[in-house]
Amino acid sequence: MNLSKQLIKLRGHHLICLHFFHGEGYGAEFTDNLQQIIQKAEGDGEVEVHLGADDICKKCHYLKKGSCFYDGNTESEIRKMDRTAFRLLGLKKGDRVSWMSIKKKIPELFNTWLIKYCSGCLWRWACEKDVKFIELTHETHISVTRHKLS
Repeated sequence: MNLSKQLIKLRGHHLICLHFFHGEGYGAEFTDNLQQIIQKAEGDGEVEVHLGADDICKKCHYLKKGSCFYDGNTESEIRKMDRTAFRLLGLKKGDRVSWMSIKKKIPELFNTWLIKYCSGCLWRWACEKDVKFIELTHETHISVTRHKLS
């Protein structure tokens, strides 16, 4: 590893969802942290695949004793999402990868992620503003429509 690179610890679903972030969040401190993480990642940052609360979670007011307390089931649901993201990305805890290598994988896994998680996500409205999300959703719709017609 290049010692000048900044190490960013990210959990599974953040490895996918962060690609569609554009400034929304739980508050100014949380949002500022997200923006700084994205700048590091897109600059010279290296991502370490992390289990549990990561560099994004650290600034979330729902984080208590290392777990998410958004509601009663959030922590277990997030862990399921994280495991799915690891599987889709072909990563495991402790792996170190470039942000760009993750970014390149997003189009190939997007359909599965969209169907499994985006439809019920409370933050979908924010992602729907993102140009890449719109493009990938459109491509997924075309692909599903073609498949149904075949």
